[in-house]
Amino acid sequence: MPPEEFRKYGHQLVDWVADYLQNVERYPVLPNILPGDIRRSLPVSPPQEGESMGSILADVDRLIMPGMTHWNHPRFHAYFNSSASSPGILAELLSAALNGNAMVWQSGPAVTELEEVTVDWLRQMLGLPADFWGMILDTASTSTLHAIVAARESLTDLKTREQGLTGRTDVPRLRLYTSEFAHSSVEKAATTLGLGLDGVCKIPVDEQFRMRPEALAEAITEDRRKGMRPFCVVATVGTTSCTSIDPIPAIADICEREGLWLHVDAAYGGTAAIIPEMRSILAGCERADSFVVNPHKWMFVPVDLSILYTRKPNTLRRAFSLVPEYLRTAHDDVVRNLMDYGVPLGRRFRALKLWFVLRYFGVTGLANRLREHLRITQVFKGWVESHPDFELLAPVHFGAVCFRVHPRGVDDELHLEVLNENLLNAVNGTRDMFLSHTKLGTKYTLRMVIGHLRTEEIHVKKAWEVILQELKRIRA
Repeated sequence: MPPEEFRKYGHQLVDWVADYLQNVERYPVLPNILPGDIRRSLPVSPPQEGESMGSILADVDRLIMPGMTHWNHPRFHAYFNSSASSPGILAELLSAALNGNAMVWQSGPAVTELEEVTVDWLRQMLGLPADFWGMILDTASTSTLHAIVAARESLTDLKTREQGLTGRTDVPRLRLYTSEFAHSSVEKAATTLGLGLDGVCKIPVDEQFRMRPEALAEAITEDRRKGMRPFCVVATVGTTSCTSIDPIPAIADICEREGLWLHVDAAYGGTAAIIPEMRSILAGCERADSFVVNPHKWMFVPVDLSILYTRKPNTLRRAFSLVPEYLRTAHDDVVRNLMDYGVPLGRRFRALKLWFVLRYFGVTGLANRLREHLRITQVFKGWVESHPDFELLAPVHFGAVCFRVHPRGVDDELHLEVLNENLLNAVNGTRDMFLSHTKLGTKYTLRMVIGHLRTEEIHVKKAWEVILQELKRIRA
């Protein structure tokens, strides 16, 4: 593409993005399509000849936008609503243009060193100790996988790096512990590493959906009695279903006593520690062996960017480092080659968007925005609590409210589940907003998440009005 053509369409695309972000509320949050509609609108074969950028960009509006769920919409209240800020979007453009690849320091000095600096900046912002070394990966699922690999590698007597686990009679079944409310990535890591789902022990929770330390200790004792080898505990700060916070200090005590690796999943909730008065949510995390937080969840960094911290980077390196001759350089003794600490060899310039966001908003700007989300969340919580036909189902720690419709005099759980599921479908069917759900025990639960960069109280008030309106309609 000639430079002048790139300039022309580059300006056009930036204008398109600016208009989209400015007018995103004009779009329905959820698209009005059926499975297969977008696929059927696309050609079944690739073009034999090149097409103009003008026609390609026109097809974004014609073919792609009708099928987009708008995560950048201020009334996207499902899952953990990730929003892309303008500085982060600009950084993605620059990252793609530079096309850096930090396999080794030499292949991307700025890519490597900016990652080291920005990851340490965030460590300071979260109040984590100076011995926490970090690296950027794509998602928390990948970060947790790497943490569990390091936990397994810490069992040096097993020599799993050299001998693996398959076919060995000298290795007992390894056992991993996590809350029954932990993210599914823990079990995915177990299946990936050959531990199997049977290698995961799910510890029951208390009435606030927190892992019960006494149950953890009992499970470890029982597994040792059965000849198993406990090796890792995964605790959570901000569980996916209801944002519960496991009692990290008590769990850390058990891990230290039993000689187990402690990994803390703070992918969502950890970001709140940027606010000084919220720093206590990470109490005990300084004792963890590894810790994950996702700036793409609640820090306005475009997907994807997850940061894995560990106090034992050498264990991580011992698990993953394999250096073919063509990747050896003269600087290997004085630099960190990030490829040595994980599965990916190619590592794109993700740190650039973290750098742009941290510099553009600053620590104070980010903290103020998070505070506002927490304030609005408490407002919504108050509306739920004060309405006679609704109830809260979990404590509200961050920007998520777990609630349900529970009309007076109606206590049949099956009826309540059908009612709440119908309400969720009706609300999302308006395409004016987007909620998700979970189950807390046997209770079908609606989740309202408030954490979007562009979400204001007026958007949440509108969402509450839609909920009440649709409830009235389906009950009629």
